[in-house]
Amino acid sequence: MRKLYDKLLESLNISGRDLAVFLLALLLAFSTWLIHNLSLKYNDYLTASVIAQCNIEGHSNISLNRSDVIARCRATGYKVIMSDIRARRAPVTVNFAPAVMRHMEDDLFYVLSSDLTEYTHMIYGDGVTLEHYVSDTLFFRFPSVDYKKVPVTPVYSVSYRPQHMSDGQLQVAPDSVTIYGMSQRLENVTQVFTEPIKHSDLVSDVQGVVRLEKLKDVRVSAEEVHYMLDVKRYVDIVTTLPLNVLNVPADKKLQVFPSSVTVTLKLPFPLASDPENGIGAYVDYNDYVQSLSGMCKVRLSGAPKGLLSYECDPVAVGCVLEDR
Repeated sequence: MRKLYDKLLESLNISGRDLAVFLLALLLAFSTWLIHNLSLKYNDYLTASVIAQCNIEGHSNISLNRSDVIARCRATGYKVIMSDIRARRAPVTVNFAPAVMRHMEDDLFYVLSSDLTEYTHMIYGDGVTLEHYVSDTLFFRFPSVDYKKVPVTPVYSVSYRPQHMSDGQLQVAPDSVTIYGMSQRLENVTQVFTEPIKHSDLVSDVQGVVRLEKLKDVRVSAEEVHYMLDVKRYVDIVTTLPLNVLNVPADKKLQVFPSSVTVTLKLPFPLASDPENGIGAYVDYNDYVQSLSGMCKVRLSGAPKGLLSYECDPVAVGCVLEDR
């Protein structure tokens, strides 16, 4: 074999070194040609096998089957080859919005080709320009599963700068989620908590996004929720008010001790009006009837607009019932 190789080189008047250079040049030329052609764009039909993922109430979030989709696309030769290789290896999981997943019957759902355009990059990858879908409809089966709706409970720790406080409780949206799993597991879940929310030295409203806690063997319809907390600057208004007594029968008289209370009002700053205009403090005879100790809670009437909170000192007063 070696002698034959040497005779061939001798007859062609080519040295071994010249042949090596020739073969290298040939390889470089072929590589240049290949790279050039693979970089050109072509129109071709691309096929992909799709597994659907979708949050459908009462059903699994992963389809049991795969559905093949064909589209005419424009892409580089490299993209066409890679798309073909990917289609042969494994199906593509596409996360569809519930709005495009239409219900046919039982556990059978479908997606129209007109709704696939926005998912082209998920199906075929980036760098592929869609001309049109050949496949008209994709069908998927989502088996039914046990589920129920539970509230979202925020876990939070916040602090405020002096003269600032929250205006109500921290709110989350959505305020409830749907959970899926075995019925025995779902029975023990009454709420879903957020991960801890922490803020300090607050002087203004705060909002953000927080993830929900993960539950073992339970799927939750959302991974995160939005939260918001209104923060107000306040001023303390301290005033002393006489105690009135309401709902006392005409033949009775209810004496209260002491006869006045100190009320501290927390109001948003700046004040919209005179906070002491029309405000009053009272005890209710019906509270006395139900009381075992003869003490009645002090209540506020005519609360000023925007009142954040108030405190009475004392909180409750002693009462003595007399006949008229």
